[in-house]
Amino acid sequence: MRQATPLTYFALLLTLVLSVFPLWWMFVIATRTTTAASQFPPALLPGPNFGANIVRLFENPSANFTTGLLNSLIASTTVAVSVVFFCSLAGFALAKLNFKGRTVATVAVVVTMAVPVQIGLVPLLILMEWFGWRGELQSVIVPFMVSGFGVFMMRQYVTQTIPDELIEAARIDGCSTFRIYWSIVLPALRPAMVVLGLLTFMQTWNEFIWALAVLSPSNPTVQFSIQQLNESAYARDFALMFTGATFATLPLLIIFVVLGRQLVGRIMEGAIKA
Repeated sequence: MRQATPLTYFALLLTLVLSVFPLWWMFVIATRTTTAASQFPPALLPGPNFGANIVRLFENPSANFTTGLLNSLIASTTVAVSVVFFCSLAGFALAKLNFKGRTVATVAVVVTMAVPVQIGLVPLLILMEWFGWRGELQSVIVPFMVSGFGVFMMRQYVTQTIPDELIEAARIDGCSTFRIYWSIVLPALRPAMVVLGLLTFMQTWNEFIWALAVLSPSNPTVQFSIQQLNESAYARDFALMFTGATFATLPLLIIFVVLGRQLVGRIMEGAIKA
């Protein structure tokens, strides 16, 4: 193994500073008044107004920030669990079950990954109107309970990690298809399921455009609530917006602190198997 050079350490330090500084400056402005966002040289240390900004954030009537936090938590958790379950089922079927149209179905899954999400916004919005879900929380949950990327990822993982002989041996022993999935496939899929679940949770938590299109200010997600903070005053209150952004970032930081090592380990494990 080659030893790291000073240039390597400099590049790592520069990457660390560029990655952490936006988060740190967001927190600094969240602890000060709005004027700190435009002053030069910029403030680099926390101020004394964090508590007051938190009170203003949760008492802001137009943002409904508490509702936004709860809605994002419910939507992100539900979508992540659903994507992991249904995509693992579909991936197992496409990888190990023989049925007519399997190749066509696999190609269709890949094609859906090539279609930009923005193209489907208007048809999906019309569907939400037909169902009467406009402004309701299920409109940001149900359309995303299965993803083409998740199905393709699970199919590839099942193909590479579970030999056909193991499936045949289970059938000879009398296992049903669902029993094979539950007792053999599901335990082997845990590394990929952890990665897919966390990526889906983060994607749903950060979703803004669809929530803005389909939800209402009285029933927002957390990203929608932050946008409402931008609209709630004659002059932009950057301190309030950055306080909201700090609270919106906290759950993702907690996930990375608690599960970051496991997430990286699972990704590396999958890369080695691939």
